[in-house]
Amino acid sequence: MLRQNFPNPFNPTTRIPYSLSERARVMLTVYDVAGREISTLIDRNEEAGLHFAEFNASHLASGAYLYRLQVGGRVVDVKKALLMR
Repeated sequence: MLRQNFPNPFNPTTRIPYSLSERARVMLTVYDVAGREISTLIDRNEEAGLHFAEFNASHLASGAYLYRLQVGGRVVDVKKALLMR
């Protein structure tokens, strides 16, 4: 389960919480609104439970960004984060 980042809006860092029901390969990727990949925050096997990823956008322009969680090669959810400077 992918949860909403906090704080949101953020400047320049935010935490993205997600939880896993079992051990799995996890990929958490950030995109701009045009669909260009900005950053891969997580790409590894993780245990079941609650996890947090940190997103530092100090090098990015203000605006909306999307983050996508994939678990076991399957897209679980996509959410929006707002960077406001």
